[in-house]
Amino acid sequence: MSDPLFSKAEHDAITDAAAHWCMRLHAEDCTAAERKAFEQWLKAHPLHAVEYEAMREVWDITGQIEPLNPAPALPIQATQSNQPVLRRKRRVAPLAAAAAVIALAVPVTGYVGWNQGWLPDTYESYNADTATRLVVLADGSRAELNLGTELTYANYKDRRSVTLKKGEAFFEVSHDNTHPFVVDAGKGSIKVTGTRFNVWMYQDQVRVTLVEGSVQVSSDRAHPSSSHHLDPGMQASYKAGDDAPLISQTDTKDSSLAWRNGKLIFNDLPLSQALPLINRYLQTPILLADTATGAMRLGGSFNTR
Repeated sequence: MSDPLFSKAEHDAITDAAAHWCMRLHAEDCTAAERKAFEQWLKAHPLHAVEYEAMREVWDITGQIEPLNPAPALPIQATQSNQPVLRRKRRVAPLAAAAAVIALAVPVTGYVGWNQGWLPDTYESYNADTATRLVVLADGSRAELNLGTELTYANYKDRRSVTLKKGEAFFEVSHDNTHPFVVDAGKGSIKVTGTRFNVWMYQDQVRVTLVEGSVQVSSDRAHPSSSHHLDPGMQASYKAGDDAPLISQTDTKDSSLAWRNGKLIFNDLPLSQALPLINRYLQTPILLADTATGAMRLGGSFNTR
């Protein structure tokens, strides 16, 4: 939609801003301050609302809907096997306003969103509800999902992004220095370029175990400067509100990775900490009667298959 009050450059800037706000409002870490800023931006001029509604429709377009005026599309990588439960190929064709309504138009908005790093060209969602599962992500990285795990993968121009929504996954990341691989888990994040590591999450607790390569772990992705470096054999643990992750040494053959071989291993672990690991394999979760019961220690190896 053209507006005599705005030059082409100014209108393009509004389109870029609409793409940015669409991306932020869909992000799990979008803050109340950002939402307030968005509302102020939206009310600043009627064209802002028009462009945002157009971008919001773009966001909802899936690979099953082709643009009316197709242009050379950015390549969308496809997995050859282990198809995800949900896969949205965001060939982000733009929408623009004509007269007083929004109509499909030239593919500019989506390209801008991709080019600025706001919109992904690939979006995948995976879960492992009833059994462990091995999947190949669009970039060739492999993720082994433990029972009860759910995650998403998105490929942006400058990064590869995974959101671990719940559960546990072991990652073998394809090496790419120019496109870091970032896993958001709880309030923190794990950043790598190519490595092998495990991420376990229960409620707001997260534990990262590094097997090969190196990673940067931050307990608060809103402040990535506080990240800590891990080398193989190291483990980082954090929960919501932690200023920094707790770093420790670990045996990569210990309980953290035993699930990949169908085992649970406990080494004098409080029952309160063991139950989250046990309950994922039970149809009816076990509940603690009291704190004294939770303090009881548990040891041994148990088969899960």
